[in-house]
Amino acid sequence: MRQLRLAKDAMDRDWAEPGLDLGAVAAHAGYSRYHFLRAFKEAYGETPGQYLTHRRIERAEEMLRSADLSVTEICHLVGFSSLGTFSSRFKARTGLTPSEYRSEHVGRGAALIPGCYAMLWAGGFPSATLKKRAAARPAYGEKEEPGQEATSISPSTSSDRSAEP
Repeated sequence: MRQLRLAKDAMDRDWAEPGLDLGAVAAHAGYSRYHFLRAFKEAYGETPGQYLTHRRIERAEEMLRSADLSVTEICHLVGFSSLGTFSSRFKARTGLTPSEYRSEHVGRGAALIPGCYAMLWAGGFPSATLKKRAAARPAYGEKEEPGQEATSISPSTSSDRSAEP
């Protein structure tokens, strides 16, 4: 049972990872995929895939109520790679499409969080974040390493600076 809890904890922690699949979760428990599937269903009453989908839908419900993001952005942020799959699973779970859910629940409680803040909190889209990190450059005014191309003008090379005593 302890091993199953470790795997369930991994799903609770990494629910937004699109690459989280049965093999990865079973590895957390140290089981083969099919043995893990049977043991998880016996212990928790649903398959690991159903459990993970429910967690993702719960997070999507929170975002639809509180964040000013499009349904597509929320779909990707909660770990779905297909908008059609997300919409159909969301409707099967809640009885409403994501757009219907939002229109029914917005206005109850706090104001919507601006999308830019929600994206910052969520870490942005994984592919865009990875591309940005890979192309990291020195901040404005920092000296670049020898061999790197200059991409910005340093404040010390400004014509105003050269006129100072």
